[in-house]
Amino acid sequence: MESLVYEEATETPGIILDKENGIFKIWGKSYPEEASKFFEPILNWLNEYLENPNENTTFIFNFHYFNSASSTRILEIVYTLEKLYKLGYKVTIQWHYLEEDDDMLDSGREFSEMISVPFEFHPYTDQDNN
Repeated sequence: MESLVYEEATETPGIILDKENGIFKIWGKSYPEEASKFFEPILNWLNEYLENPNENTTFIFNFHYFNSASSTRILEIVYTLEKLYKLGYKVTIQWHYLEEDDDMLDSGREFSEMISVPFEFHPYTDQDNN
């Protein structure tokens, strides 16, 4: 399965979906003009991944900001990961957030309450370069 990699841009997050190396990460800011169009290849990739997943999947979210349209797509990603979890695979979601960003922590908590996948919360400081 070919990796999906997007460089971080002003309005769109960086993305690495790499089955071979077990790297699943989205980071940065997300407020694309057309969130559905931007996230479509990501969701397609994840749905293909469901057909032949790794035994263990750790998905890292590290957003600095996302708008409501992106939030809807992030929730779709989370629900896709829950499908994998319900199939019996080991899935963990790591939610990284700047420790003083209560809004981002609250967003992660809200997502975690909607699904049964284990969520880990990882605060960091500006100095951590996370």
